[in-house]
Amino acid sequence: MAIVHVTDQTFETEVEKQKGTVLVDFWAPWCGPCKMLSPVLDEFESEFGEQLKVAKINVDDNLQTANNFAVMGVPTLILFQDGVAVDQVSGYRSKTN
Repeated sequence: MAIVHVTDQTFETEVEKQKGTVLVDFWAPWCGPCKMLSPVLDEFESEFGEQLKVAKINVDDNLQTANNFAVMGVPTLILFQDGVAVDQVSGYRSKTN
């Protein structure tokens, strides 16, 4: 499964109505740490693509969804299980963190 790019319009279908685990990266194109995180997400998708869906949402273009989840900084990763947000971290994290 490839990384999915979602929008305010597709977030509900691609994330909130999904069964299983979805990791959502709230990012922005001007964000240096977001660029550093991108290869880490590619690795996660390669290793866990069968058990984990990875989605990215650009906060500059999709303010409604970012506001709905109180995303105050980027990158922010939110883990969803069966459509419910169960964990959230902000800032760059290496694969080992």
